[in-house]
Amino acid sequence: MCGYLGCDARPFNPLLAALPAILCARKPADGSSWVIDLFRLALAEGGSGRAGGETILAKLSELMFVEIIRRHLETLPGDSRGWLSGLRDPHVGEALRLIHARPREEWTLDRLAREVGLSRTAFASRFTHYVEVSPMHYVARWRLQLAGRLLERPEMSIAQAGAEVGYESEAAFNRAFKKFVGIPPGTWRKGRSALLEAQRLPAGVVQ
Repeated sequence: MCGYLGCDARPFNPLLAALPAILCARKPADGSSWVIDLFRLALAEGGSGRAGGETILAKLSELMFVEIIRRHLETLPGDSRGWLSGLRDPHVGEALRLIHARPREEWTLDRLAREVGLSRTAFASRFTHYVEVSPMHYVARWRLQLAGRLLERPEMSIAQAGAEVGYESEAAFNRAFKKFVGIPPGTWRKGRSALLEAQRLPAGVVQ
């Protein structure tokens, strides 16, 4: 059984950077993992030919991926660093959940530290130790990652995309995007639109 999950490496994808080049999930000796049941269900669904099979397989693949990542996370050494290890830390993990859930918030170092119950200095040091970027750099990069996806929507203007992730003006969003990504958001949008259109075309069709 073969499959793949696609995701954007740019503008910013902390999960990809945290994963090893190869991750092998081995079957437990006693067969006591529900991910095994997912594999069995996927094999059965793939050969059934039933209506909605592709949708079922897509969701099953996502569940299998999440479970394998969770199992990998549980095996990381206690002193390991990186984004996944940060998720496991109660203070850093809570900060990441807050940033991801509310990217438009006017986050400051002081506010994030208060939210997770640490002093400003202790929080900054702990976050940077695990995630390997400062908290405010992470906030900025995560906002740009979300904005990059929003720019794929034809109905979304550049100013709207910036506002959705917390930028008060289009000019500020343009500056931040170009500084981190290397190109303005308008150029990014054109390149992404051309790529997505090419992916929708049948094989062998050239416009």
